[in-house]
Amino acid sequence: MKIERISHRTLPETVAGELVAPLLNGGLKPGSQLPPERELIVKFGISRATLREALKLLEKHDLIESRPNVGWFALAVTESNLAKAKELSGRNSANSDRAASNDPPTGPIRLPIVPDKPIRIPNLQKDRLGTFEFISWWDRDKVQNAKVMVVGAGALGNEVIKNLALMGVGHIYIIDFDKIEMANLSRSVLFRETDNNRSKAEIAAARAKSVNPQVHVQYLNGDITSKVGLGVFRRMDAIIGCLDNREARLAVNRFCYWVNKPWVDGAIQELLGLVRVFVPGQGACYECTLTEQALRDLSLRYSCPLLARQNILLGKVPTTPTIASIIGAMQSQEALKLINSMPVEPGKVTHFNGMVNEMHTTAYVPRDDCESHWTYGTITELPARAERTTLDDLLRIACADLGLNAVVELDQELVTKFECPNCHTEEEVLRPLNEVTLEAGNCPNCGVLRETFLTHVITGEEKFLHRTLASVGVPPLHIIRAHNGEEYRFFELTGDAEDALHFHDFESKVKVEESKAPRIRLKDAALHIKDVKSSPVLRVRPGRIRLRD
Repeated sequence: MKIERISHRTLPETVAGELVAPLLNGGLKPGSQLPPERELIVKFGISRATLREALKLLEKHDLIESRPNVGWFALAVTESNLAKAKELSGRNSANSDRAASNDPPTGPIRLPIVPDKPIRIPNLQKDRLGTFEFISWWDRDKVQNAKVMVVGAGALGNEVIKNLALMGVGHIYIIDFDKIEMANLSRSVLFRETDNNRSKAEIAAARAKSVNPQVHVQYLNGDITSKVGLGVFRRMDAIIGCLDNREARLAVNRFCYWVNKPWVDGAIQELLGLVRVFVPGQGACYECTLTEQALRDLSLRYSCPLLARQNILLGKVPTTPTIASIIGAMQSQEALKLINSMPVEPGKVTHFNGMVNEMHTTAYVPRDDCESHWTYGTITELPARAERTTLDDLLRIACADLGLNAVVELDQELVTKFECPNCHTEEEVLRPLNEVTLEAGNCPNCGVLRETFLTHVITGEEKFLHRTLASVGVPPLHIIRAHNGEEYRFFELTGDAEDALHFHDFESKVKVEESKAPRIRLKDAALHIKDVKSSPVLRVRPGRIRLRD
C-alpha cells in the first residue's frame, strides 16, 4: 500500500531545516562550529530534547558532526547529502527563497507555521492533551468531536475504552449485554471486586469518565444484534468490535456496510491476536473472510433456529491481559487513524503471535457474492419513534411512497408463534429470534420442542399490525427497509434521536429532555392499507417525511 506523504512537519524537522539553510547558502562554511546548544535553545525557543533530536537528524545525513567536549561542526554538502539538505530546508517558502538568494540570514530566526496545522504552545500543567499537539498529524478538533462505538466491554473492550479516554476521543458509546464476574478481574483494567454482577457496559462507561472527565460517554446494556438502531451507527465516525462470536461480528459488519461506516475488528486467544479494518467498498469485509463451513453454521438457524443460535453463542476462549493490551492498543490506534483521515489498510489482517513475538499482515480476497456488500441509498427521516409507531403506520408510509404492493422488511427474523406437534397448541410470540431462548420453545404441556414460525416481511395481511415497532424488536433510531419488488426505500425513526444518542451518561447537572417529535397519526383510523394513496395525511419528500397538520 502506498502511504501518501504527510505535509505537517515536526518541530525537530523545522529546527533542522533552519540549521541546514546556512550550509546551502554559504552562510556556514564546512568545518565551522555551530553556536553552543544553550544559544540555539534560546534562539529557537525550544527544549534541549527537541534541539538534540534536530541535531541528530542532521548528523544522521552527514550534514554536521559532533566533536566530544567541543561542540557541533558543519560538514561539506556533497552529492550524497545534497538532496536531504534541500528537502529539510525547502519545506517552507522562506527557507527556499533564502537558499536561492545566497543571502545569509539576518535577525532572529522565526520558525515557520505549517498552514495545515497552526502551531499551538500547550500548557502542559493544565492541558491533559497538550503533548498530543506536538504530533504532526494530530487534529484536536477532530478527536474531541469524534464519535466512536465500542461493541463489547470485556478484556479487549476494557483496553480500547481506556485508550480512547486517554486519547481524548470526545464521545464514546459502549455496548455489552453481559455482567461482571470475578473471573473478569484478571483481564479487565476497568473492573473492581465491588463491581461483581453489575453491567459491564455501565461500569466501563463510568470508569472511562473517571479516567478522563472531559469525554462524553453513553452505555447500553443490550445485544448489538438487535438493540442498537442503524441511525446510531450512521452517526458514528468509527466502530470498534471487541467481540467473541461470529454472529455479533456478522451483525456489526452488515450494519456498518449498510450505512457506509468503517469498523475495526479485534480477536484474542491466549497469546495470539489479530486486528483488521473493514471499510465498505474497499477490499474484503468480515463476511468475505468466513469459510463455507462458518457460513453454513450461521445459516443453521433456519432449520433449527433456537438450538442453532444457542450453540453459536456457547464458545468461550481463554485470554490473557497482555494480549488484550496489545490488540486493544492496535485497534485504538487504527480508530485514531480513521478519525484523523490517515491511511489504513482495509480488507487486510495483522496477526500477532505472542508465543514467538512475530507479526505479519495478509490480505483477504473479496467475495463477489457477499451478502453484506450493500449500502443503503437516500435515508428518509421520519419524525417517528419506535415505541409509538405501529407496523400499520410504517406500512402506510411505505405504500404512499412505493405503491400498494410495498412491504416492510425487518432485519431480524421475527418469531411469530410456536406450535406443538403433539398437542397442536399454539402460542403467539412476536419477538425477535435472538430474544427467544431454547427453553421457551419447549411445550409447557408436552415438554417437546415446538415448531417455530418465523417471518421478516410485513405485507399488510398480518393480524398484529397494531403492534408498535418497539414491541416486535425494532430498536430506537432504527432505519427500516421497504420495497415494492423493484426499488427500496429507507426510513429512519429520527424522532428517537435525542434519547437514543445523547452521550450524557454520568454527567452531573445534565438532563436529557424527552424528544418532542410528533407521533404518526392517521386521520381516519379505519382507513384500510389499500386505500392509503387517497389519504391526505402524508406528504413524502426526498430525505424527510413530514406529517401534515
